[in-house]
Amino acid sequence: MGALLASPWLTWGIAATATAGVIVRPFAWPEFVWAVAGALLLVGLGLLSASDALAGVLKGTDVYLFLTGMMLLSELARQEGLFDWLAARTARLARGSAARLFSLIFAVGTVVTVFLSNDATAVVLTPAVAAMARAAEAEEPLPYLLICAFVANAASFVLPISNPANLVIYGSHMPPLLKWLPAYALPSALAIAATYLVLRLTQRRKLAQKISADIDVPALSAGGKMAAWGICATAVVLLASSALDIQLGLPTFLAGAATSVLVLTRSQCGPLDLLRGVSWGVLPLVAGLFVLVEALEKTGVTDMLARLLRELVRHSPAAASWAAGGILAVGSNLMNNLPAGLVAGRVVETAPLAGHIPEHVRSAVLIGVDLGPNLSVTGSLATILWLTALRRDGHGISAGAFLRLGSLVMPPALLLAIACVFAFR
Repeated sequence: MGALLASPWLTWGIAATATAGVIVRPFAWPEFVWAVAGALLLVGLGLLSASDALAGVLKGTDVYLFLTGMMLLSELARQEGLFDWLAARTARLARGSAARLFSLIFAVGTVVTVFLSNDATAVVLTPAVAAMARAAEAEEPLPYLLICAFVANAASFVLPISNPANLVIYGSHMPPLLKWLPAYALPSALAIAATYLVLRLTQRRKLAQKISADIDVPALSAGGKMAAWGICATAVVLLASSALDIQLGLPTFLAGAATSVLVLTRSQCGPLDLLRGVSWGVLPLVAGLFVLVEALEKTGVTDMLARLLRELVRHSPAAASWAAGGILAVGSNLMNNLPAGLVAGRVVETAPLAGHIPEHVRSAVLIGVDLGPNLSVTGSLATILWLTALRRDGHGISAGAFLRLGSLVMPPALLLAIACVFAFR
Protein backbone atom coordinates (compact mmCIF):
# COMPACT_ATOMS: atom_id res chain seq x y z
CA MET A 1 0.00 0.00 0.00
CA GLY A 2 2.85 2.37 0.86
CA ALA A 3 4.51 1.70 -2.49
CA LEU A 4 1.23 2.48 -4.26
CA LEU A 5 0.85 5.78 -2.45
CA ALA A 6 4.45 6.68 -3.28
CA SER A 7 3.87 6.05 -6.97
CA PRO A 8 3.34 9.13 -9.17
CA TRP A 9 0.79 7.11 -11.13
CA LEU A 10 -1.75 7.45 -8.32
CA THR A 11 -1.31 11.23 -8.29
CA TRP A 12 -1.66 11.37 -12.05
CA GLY A 13 -4.74 9.15 -11.90
CA ILE A 14 -6.47 11.33 -9.32
CA ALA A 15 -5.62 14.49 -11.24
CA ALA A 16 -6.93 12.94 -14.46
CA THR A 17 -10.13 11.71 -12.79
CA ALA A 18 -10.79 15.10 -11.18
CA THR A 19 -10.21 16.85 -14.51
CA ALA A 20 -12.54 14.41 -16.26
CA GLY A 21 -15.17 15.18 -13.61
CA VAL A 22 -14.83 18.89 -14.35
CA ILE A 23 -15.30 18.19 -18.06
CA VAL A 24 -18.11 15.60 -17.93
CA ARG A 25 -19.90 16.78 -14.74
CA PRO A 26 -21.26 13.37 -13.64
CA PHE A 27 -24.61 13.56 -11.80
CA ALA A 28 -24.81 17.19 -13.04
CA TRP A 29 -22.71 18.26 -10.06
CA PRO A 30 -20.95 21.63 -10.47
CA GLU A 31 -17.43 21.66 -11.92
CA PHE A 32 -15.86 22.92 -8.69
CA VAL A 33 -17.02 19.82 -6.76
CA TRP A 34 -14.76 17.57 -8.83
CA ALA A 35 -11.72 19.85 -8.71
CA VAL A 36 -12.01 20.33 -4.94
CA ALA A 37 -12.68 16.62 -4.35
CA GLY A 38 -9.52 15.72 -6.29
CA ALA A 39 -7.47 18.22 -4.29
CA LEU A 40 -8.83 16.94 -0.95
CA LEU A 41 -8.20 13.32 -1.95
CA LEU A 42 -4.57 14.08 -2.77
CA VAL A 43 -4.09 15.62 0.66
CA GLY A 44 -6.11 12.92 2.44
CA LEU A 45 -3.98 10.12 0.95
CA GLY A 46 -0.76 11.91 1.84
CA LEU A 47 0.21 12.42 -1.83
CA LEU A 48 0.43 16.15 -1.21
CA SER A 49 1.07 17.83 2.12
CA ALA A 50 -1.42 20.33 3.46
CA SER A 51 1.23 23.04 3.33
CA ASP A 52 1.97 22.32 -0.35
CA ALA A 53 -1.76 22.30 -1.11
CA LEU A 54 -2.12 25.68 0.60
CA ALA A 55 0.86 26.97 -1.37
CA GLY A 56 -0.88 25.84 -4.55
CA VAL A 57 -4.09 27.62 -3.56
CA LEU A 58 -2.22 30.82 -2.75
CA LYS A 59 -0.55 30.81 -6.18
CA GLY A 60 -3.98 31.54 -7.62
CA THR A 61 -4.58 34.68 -5.55
CA ASP A 62 -4.20 37.03 -8.50
CA VAL A 63 -6.66 34.97 -10.56
CA TYR A 64 -9.25 34.92 -7.74
CA LEU A 65 -9.06 38.70 -7.39
CA PHE A 66 -9.33 39.19 -11.14
CA LEU A 67 -12.37 36.93 -11.46
CA THR A 68 -14.10 38.44 -8.45
CA GLY A 69 -13.75 41.95 -9.85
CA MET A 70 -15.07 40.86 -13.26
CA MET A 71 -17.99 38.92 -11.79
CA LEU A 72 -19.03 41.90 -9.67
CA LEU A 73 -18.98 44.14 -12.75
CA SER A 74 -21.00 41.62 -14.74
CA GLU A 75 -23.67 41.19 -12.08
CA LEU A 76 -23.93 44.96 -11.59
CA ALA A 77 -24.42 45.45 -15.32
CA ARG A 78 -27.09 42.75 -15.40
CA GLN A 79 -29.01 44.05 -12.38
CA GLU A 80 -28.92 47.67 -13.54
CA GLY A 81 -30.24 46.89 -17.01
CA LEU A 82 -27.05 47.76 -18.88
CA PHE A 83 -27.14 44.47 -20.79
CA ASP A 84 -30.75 45.00 -21.86
CA TRP A 85 -29.96 48.53 -23.06
CA LEU A 86 -26.86 47.41 -25.01
CA ALA A 87 -28.78 44.48 -26.44
CA ALA A 88 -31.57 46.66 -27.79
CA ARG A 89 -29.13 49.19 -29.28
CA THR A 90 -27.08 46.49 -31.03
CA ALA A 91 -30.15 44.63 -32.27
CA ARG A 92 -31.48 47.85 -33.82
CA LEU A 93 -28.18 48.36 -35.67
CA ALA A 94 -28.67 44.95 -37.29
CA ARG A 95 -31.83 46.30 -39.00
CA GLY A 96 -33.51 42.91 -39.10
CA SER A 97 -30.53 40.99 -40.51
CA ALA A 98 -29.50 37.91 -38.51
CA ALA A 99 -26.16 37.75 -40.35
CA ARG A 100 -25.42 41.43 -39.66
CA LEU A 101 -26.20 40.91 -35.97
CA PHE A 102 -23.75 38.00 -35.97
CA SER A 103 -20.97 40.22 -37.35
CA LEU A 104 -21.75 43.03 -34.92
CA ILE A 105 -21.60 40.71 -31.92
CA PHE A 106 -18.34 39.17 -33.15
CA ALA A 107 -16.79 42.63 -33.47
CA VAL A 108 -17.95 43.62 -29.99
CA GLY A 109 -16.66 40.33 -28.57
CA THR A 110 -13.26 40.91 -30.13
CA VAL A 111 -12.98 44.39 -28.60
CA VAL A 112 -14.08 43.18 -25.15
CA THR A 113 -11.58 40.29 -25.24
CA VAL A 114 -8.69 42.48 -26.37
CA PHE A 115 -9.18 45.22 -23.78
CA LEU A 116 -10.86 43.40 -20.87
CA SER A 117 -9.64 39.76 -21.26
CA ASN A 118 -11.23 36.56 -22.46
CA ASP A 119 -12.74 35.87 -19.02
CA ALA A 120 -14.52 39.21 -19.19
CA THR A 121 -15.99 38.23 -22.56
CA ALA A 122 -17.39 35.08 -21.00
CA VAL A 123 -18.65 36.75 -17.83
CA VAL A 124 -19.68 40.20 -19.04
CA LEU A 125 -20.64 39.77 -22.70
CA THR A 126 -22.52 36.44 -22.64
CA PRO A 127 -25.51 37.76 -20.63
CA ALA A 128 -25.61 40.81 -22.91
CA VAL A 129 -25.70 38.62 -26.03
CA ALA A 130 -28.47 36.48 -24.52
CA ALA A 131 -30.41 39.71 -23.97
CA MET A 132 -29.70 40.78 -27.58
CA ALA A 133 -31.13 37.51 -28.89
CA ARG A 134 -34.27 38.03 -26.81
CA ALA A 135 -34.62 41.63 -27.92
CA ALA A 136 -34.28 40.60 -31.58
CA GLU A 137 -36.76 37.76 -31.04
CA ALA A 138 -34.27 35.29 -32.54
CA GLU A 139 -35.65 31.75 -32.79
CA GLU A 140 -32.07 30.37 -32.82
CA PRO A 141 -30.00 32.31 -30.24
CA LEU A 142 -27.14 29.76 -30.04
CA PRO A 143 -25.10 31.08 -33.02
CA TYR A 144 -24.79 34.43 -31.25
CA LEU A 145 -23.94 32.88 -27.90
CA LEU A 146 -21.27 30.66 -29.48
CA ILE A 147 -19.44 33.82 -30.54
CA CYS A 148 -18.72 34.65 -26.90
CA ALA A 149 -17.00 31.31 -26.35
CA PHE A 150 -14.95 31.19 -29.54
CA VAL A 151 -13.86 34.82 -29.81
CA ALA A 152 -12.85 34.79 -26.13
CA ASN A 153 -10.05 32.38 -27.01
CA ALA A 154 -9.36 33.45 -30.60
CA ALA A 155 -8.65 37.09 -29.66
CA SER A 156 -6.90 36.31 -26.40
CA PHE A 157 -3.31 37.05 -27.44
CA VAL A 158 -3.74 40.42 -29.16
CA LEU A 159 -2.49 42.10 -25.97
CA PRO A 160 -0.81 40.68 -22.84
CA ILE A 161 -3.95 41.49 -20.82
CA SER A 162 -6.26 39.69 -23.24
CA ASN A 163 -5.70 36.41 -21.39
CA PRO A 164 -4.24 35.88 -17.90
CA ALA A 165 -2.50 32.79 -19.33
CA ASN A 166 -0.24 35.13 -21.31
CA LEU A 167 1.21 36.47 -18.07
CA VAL A 168 1.73 32.91 -16.81
CA ILE A 169 3.60 31.80 -19.94
CA TYR A 170 6.03 34.73 -19.95
CA GLY A 171 6.33 35.21 -16.18
CA SER A 172 9.03 37.75 -15.37
CA HIS A 173 10.10 37.88 -19.03
CA MET A 174 6.95 39.59 -20.34
CA PRO A 175 7.94 41.65 -23.41
CA PRO A 176 6.93 45.32 -23.49
CA LEU A 177 3.81 46.23 -25.41
CA LEU A 178 5.77 47.68 -28.36
CA LYS A 179 7.50 44.31 -28.82
CA TRP A 180 4.38 42.25 -28.15
CA LEU A 181 2.27 43.87 -30.86
CA PRO A 182 4.68 43.24 -33.78
CA ALA A 183 5.09 39.63 -32.65
CA TYR A 184 1.41 38.78 -32.19
CA ALA A 185 -0.64 41.30 -34.22
CA LEU A 186 -0.67 39.32 -37.49
CA PRO A 187 -1.06 35.85 -35.89
CA SER A 188 -3.95 37.23 -33.83
CA ALA A 189 -5.60 38.80 -36.88
CA LEU A 190 -5.36 35.50 -38.78
CA ALA A 191 -6.74 33.51 -35.84
CA ILE A 192 -9.67 35.93 -35.39
CA ALA A 193 -10.45 35.98 -39.11
CA ALA A 194 -10.30 32.18 -39.43
CA THR A 195 -12.53 31.76 -36.40
CA TYR A 196 -15.08 34.20 -37.77
CA LEU A 197 -15.17 32.62 -41.22
CA VAL A 198 -15.50 29.03 -40.04
CA LEU A 199 -18.03 29.87 -37.35
CA ARG A 200 -20.07 31.96 -39.77
CA LEU A 201 -19.96 29.17 -42.35
CA THR A 202 -21.06 26.48 -39.90
CA GLN A 203 -23.95 28.64 -38.65
CA ARG A 204 -25.12 29.90 -42.05
CA ARG A 205 -28.41 27.97 -42.01
CA LYS A 206 -29.42 29.23 -38.60
CA LEU A 207 -28.44 32.76 -39.64
CA ALA A 208 -31.06 32.64 -42.38
CA GLN A 209 -33.67 33.20 -39.64
CA LYS A 210 -35.66 36.38 -39.36
CA ILE A 211 -35.12 38.74 -36.46
CA SER A 212 -37.10 41.76 -35.36
CA ALA A 213 -36.11 45.18 -36.65
CA ASP A 214 -38.67 47.06 -34.55
CA ILE A 215 -36.98 47.12 -31.16
CA ASP A 216 -37.66 49.52 -28.34
CA VAL A 217 -34.57 50.76 -26.54
CA PRO A 218 -35.21 50.97 -22.78
CA ALA A 219 -34.03 53.96 -20.81
CA LEU A 220 -30.73 53.39 -19.05
CA SER A 221 -30.85 54.04 -15.31
CA ALA A 222 -28.30 56.10 -13.44
CA GLY A 223 -26.93 52.88 -11.94
CA GLY A 224 -26.61 51.37 -15.41
CA LYS A 225 -24.66 54.38 -16.64
CA MET A 226 -22.33 54.16 -13.65
CA ALA A 227 -21.83 50.43 -14.28
CA ALA A 228 -20.90 51.20 -17.90
CA TRP A 229 -18.38 53.82 -16.82
CA GLY A 230 -17.01 51.35 -14.28
CA ILE A 231 -16.40 48.75 -16.98
CA CYS A 232 -14.68 51.35 -19.19
CA ALA A 233 -12.54 52.51 -16.27
CA THR A 234 -11.58 48.90 -15.56
CA ALA A 235 -10.35 48.52 -19.15
CA VAL A 236 -8.14 51.59 -18.69
CA VAL A 237 -6.85 50.24 -15.37
CA LEU A 238 -5.97 46.91 -16.97
CA LEU A 239 -4.07 48.57 -19.82
CA ALA A 240 -2.16 50.78 -17.39
CA SER A 241 -1.37 47.85 -15.10
CA SER A 242 -0.07 45.83 -18.04
CA ALA A 243 2.11 48.70 -19.22
CA LEU A 244 3.54 49.09 -15.70
CA ASP A 245 4.04 45.30 -15.32
CA ILE A 246 1.59 45.13 -12.39
CA GLN A 247 -0.39 41.94 -11.77
CA LEU A 248 -3.97 42.40 -12.91
CA GLY A 249 -5.86 40.77 -10.04
CA LEU A 250 -5.83 43.47 -7.36
CA PRO A 251 -6.48 46.41 -9.75
CA THR A 252 -9.42 44.52 -11.27
CA PHE A 253 -10.85 43.63 -7.86
CA LEU A 254 -10.52 47.21 -6.62
CA ALA A 255 -12.15 48.55 -9.78
CA GLY A 256 -15.05 46.09 -9.42
CA ALA A 257 -15.47 46.80 -5.70
CA ALA A 258 -15.33 50.58 -6.18
CA THR A 259 -17.87 50.45 -9.00
CA SER A 260 -20.13 48.25 -6.85
CA VAL A 261 -20.09 50.72 -3.98
CA LEU A 262 -20.84 53.67 -6.26
CA VAL A 263 -23.61 51.90 -8.16
CA LEU A 264 -25.30 50.53 -5.03
CA THR A 265 -25.65 54.07 -3.67
CA ARG A 266 -27.93 54.83 -6.63
CA SER A 267 -29.54 51.42 -7.06
CA GLN A 268 -32.71 49.80 -5.76
CA CYS A 269 -30.76 46.53 -5.41
CA GLY A 270 -28.89 45.88 -2.19
CA PRO A 271 -25.45 44.34 -1.54
CA LEU A 272 -26.98 40.93 -0.81
CA ASP A 273 -28.76 40.93 -4.17
CA LEU A 274 -25.44 41.60 -5.87
CA LEU A 275 -23.55 38.92 -3.94
CA ARG A 276 -26.26 36.32 -4.48
CA GLY A 277 -26.07 36.83 -8.24
CA VAL A 278 -22.33 36.11 -8.51
CA SER A 279 -21.26 32.58 -9.54
CA TRP A 280 -18.91 32.01 -6.62
CA GLY A 281 -18.35 28.35 -7.53
CA VAL A 282 -15.75 29.47 -10.07
CA LEU A 283 -13.30 30.38 -7.30
CA PRO A 284 -13.06 26.93 -5.62
CA LEU A 285 -12.85 25.43 -9.13
CA VAL A 286 -9.75 27.51 -9.88
CA ALA A 287 -8.28 26.79 -6.44
CA GLY A 288 -8.75 23.06 -6.95
CA LEU A 289 -7.02 23.21 -10.33
CA PHE A 290 -4.05 25.02 -8.80
CA VAL A 291 -3.71 22.27 -6.20
CA LEU A 292 -3.83 19.58 -8.89
CA VAL A 293 -1.00 21.35 -10.74
CA GLU A 294 1.01 21.60 -7.53
CA ALA A 295 0.65 17.84 -7.04
CA LEU A 296 1.70 17.12 -10.62
CA GLU A 297 4.79 19.27 -10.17
CA LYS A 298 5.78 17.27 -7.09
CA THR A 299 5.90 14.13 -9.24
CA GLY A 300 8.56 15.66 -11.51
CA VAL A 301 6.34 16.35 -14.49
CA THR A 302 7.77 19.84 -15.00
CA ASP A 303 11.39 18.63 -15.07
CA MET A 304 10.50 15.79 -17.42
CA LEU A 305 8.73 18.10 -19.86
CA ALA A 306 11.57 20.63 -19.64
CA ARG A 307 14.07 17.96 -20.67
CA LEU A 308 11.82 16.89 -23.54
CA LEU A 309 11.43 20.46 -24.78
CA ARG A 310 15.19 21.00 -24.56
CA GLU A 311 15.81 17.95 -26.74
CA LEU A 312 13.20 19.07 -29.26
CA VAL A 313 14.74 22.54 -29.53
CA ARG A 314 18.21 21.05 -29.89
CA HIS A 315 17.07 18.68 -32.65
CA SER A 316 14.83 21.09 -34.59
CA PRO A 317 13.47 24.47 -33.44
CA ALA A 318 10.79 24.28 -36.14
CA ALA A 319 9.62 20.85 -34.97
CA ALA A 320 9.69 22.12 -31.39
CA SER A 321 7.36 24.99 -32.31
CA TRP A 322 4.79 22.80 -34.01
CA ALA A 323 5.02 20.05 -31.40
CA ALA A 324 4.76 22.41 -28.42
CA GLY A 325 1.87 24.36 -29.91
CA GLY A 326 -0.02 21.27 -31.03
CA ILE A 327 0.51 19.26 -27.85
CA LEU A 328 -0.55 22.16 -25.66
CA ALA A 329 -3.57 22.87 -27.85
CA VAL A 330 -4.78 19.30 -27.31
CA GLY A 331 -3.53 19.10 -23.72
CA SER A 332 -5.42 22.23 -22.75
CA ASN A 333 -8.63 20.39 -23.54
CA LEU A 334 -7.60 17.31 -21.57
CA MET A 335 -6.65 19.21 -18.40
CA ASN A 336 -8.02 22.77 -18.97
CA ASN A 337 -5.73 25.51 -20.22
CA LEU A 338 -5.29 27.09 -16.79
CA PRO A 339 -3.32 24.16 -15.33
CA ALA A 340 -1.80 23.48 -18.77
CA GLY A 341 -0.62 27.09 -18.94
CA LEU A 342 0.76 26.92 -15.42
CA VAL A 343 2.75 23.80 -16.24
CA ALA A 344 3.88 25.17 -19.62
CA GLY A 345 4.94 28.47 -18.08
CA ARG A 346 7.06 26.73 -15.49
CA VAL A 347 8.54 24.38 -18.09
CA VAL A 348 9.82 27.21 -20.30
CA GLU A 349 11.27 28.94 -17.24
CA THR A 350 12.94 25.84 -15.79
CA ALA A 351 16.75 25.96 -15.76
CA PRO A 352 18.70 25.57 -17.89
CA LEU A 353 16.01 26.47 -20.40
CA ALA A 354 15.31 29.95 -19.02
CA GLY A 355 16.47 32.49 -21.57
CA HIS A 356 17.45 29.77 -24.10
CA ILE A 357 14.12 29.00 -25.75
CA PRO A 358 13.76 30.52 -29.23
CA GLU A 359 11.08 33.16 -29.14
CA HIS A 360 8.99 31.45 -31.81
CA VAL A 361 8.85 28.31 -29.63
CA ARG A 362 7.59 30.31 -26.66
CA SER A 363 5.07 32.02 -28.96
CA ALA A 364 3.83 28.64 -30.19
CA VAL A 365 3.40 27.53 -26.58
CA LEU A 366 1.31 30.61 -25.83
CA ILE A 367 -0.81 30.21 -28.96
CA GLY A 368 -1.46 26.55 -28.15
CA VAL A 369 -2.61 27.44 -24.63
CA ASP A 370 -4.76 30.36 -25.84
CA LEU A 371 -6.32 28.91 -29.02
CA GLY A 372 -6.41 25.21 -28.19
CA PRO A 373 -9.39 25.52 -25.80
CA ASN A 374 -11.66 26.35 -28.73
CA LEU A 375 -11.81 22.61 -29.30
CA SER A 376 -13.87 21.61 -26.25
CA VAL A 377 -16.38 23.15 -23.87
CA THR A 378 -14.08 22.93 -20.84
CA GLY A 379 -10.79 23.71 -22.56
CA SER A 380 -10.41 27.07 -20.83
CA LEU A 381 -11.66 28.84 -17.76
CA ALA A 382 -13.29 31.39 -20.07
CA THR A 383 -15.34 28.67 -21.76
CA ILE A 384 -16.38 27.22 -18.39
CA LEU A 385 -17.47 30.70 -17.30
CA TRP A 386 -19.34 31.05 -20.60
CA LEU A 387 -21.13 27.75 -20.01
CA THR A 388 -22.12 28.88 -16.51
CA ALA A 389 -23.52 32.15 -17.90
CA LEU A 390 -25.32 30.18 -20.60
CA ARG A 391 -27.08 27.99 -18.04
CA ARG A 392 -28.15 31.02 -16.02
CA ASP A 393 -30.03 32.29 -19.08
CA GLY A 394 -31.69 28.95 -19.72
CA HIS A 395 -29.50 27.92 -22.66
CA GLY A 396 -27.09 25.06 -23.06
CA ILE A 397 -24.97 22.96 -25.41
CA SER A 398 -23.71 19.42 -24.99
CA ALA A 399 -20.01 18.64 -24.77
CA GLY A 400 -20.30 16.52 -27.91
CA ALA A 401 -21.98 19.24 -29.96
CA PHE A 402 -19.34 21.78 -28.92
CA LEU A 403 -16.54 19.31 -29.72
CA ARG A 404 -17.91 18.70 -33.20
CA LEU A 405 -18.03 22.43 -33.85
CA GLY A 406 -14.69 23.09 -32.18
CA SER A 407 -12.97 20.45 -34.33
CA LEU A 408 -13.88 22.60 -37.33
CA VAL A 409 -13.19 26.04 -35.82
CA MET A 410 -9.98 25.56 -33.83
CA PRO A 411 -7.48 23.79 -36.17
CA PRO A 412 -7.41 26.38 -39.01
CA ALA A 413 -6.90 29.24 -36.56
CA LEU A 414 -4.15 27.35 -34.71
CA LEU A 415 -2.29 26.34 -37.86
CA LEU A 416 -2.41 29.84 -39.35
CA ALA A 417 -1.27 31.53 -36.13
CA ILE A 418 1.69 29.19 -35.50
CA ALA A 419 2.72 29.25 -39.17
CA CYS A 420 2.68 33.05 -39.08
CA VAL A 421 4.82 33.22 -35.93
CA PHE A 422 7.33 30.78 -37.40
CA ALA A 423 7.42 32.46 -40.83
CA PHE A 424 8.13 35.92 -39.41
CA ARG A 425 10.44 34.90 -36.55
